[in-house]
Amino acid sequence: MKLNLSKEELETMNYDDIAYHILKEEEAKMKISDLFQKVCEVLNLNKNEYEDKIADFFELLTTNKRFIMLEDGFWDLRERHNPKLIVDEDEDEGISPEVDDDENIENEEENEDEDIFYDSDTDDDIPDDELDDLVIIDDEDEEANS
Repeated sequence: MKLNLSKEELETMNYDDIAYHILKEEEAKMKISDLFQKVCEVLNLNKNEYEDKIADFFELLTTNKRFIMLEDGFWDLRERHNPKLIVDEDEDEGISPEVDDDENIENEEENEDEDIFYDSDTDDDIPDDELDDLVIIDDEDEEANS
């Protein structure tokens, strides 16, 4: 494989950078073993170096956001694959189309704040005649009584 890069450029590049260029030129997904074999060919690495460094190469690909692992152990450039977005229509029914997402988030937060202080279940458990004797005391009244 011949990349359109100079020897000086190749010497300064990491394995994942070279793999990026290989996948870009090949325009096809590849198994990690084949991809690293091509990286080794470009860098003139021998079979022992291939075996010693393939695990590190795998770690590089998994941590580099430019690459994506596909089915059956194939790897490709993430830029070629759009994520599949599944929209649950039932969940979106309460959102009006003319309101943007930021406003929806703010409205949800306001509704959550209101619900925090109101719990209708606790009022039903206490009979009304027991609530008649309750008195609310603020901090100033409590200090005056102590």
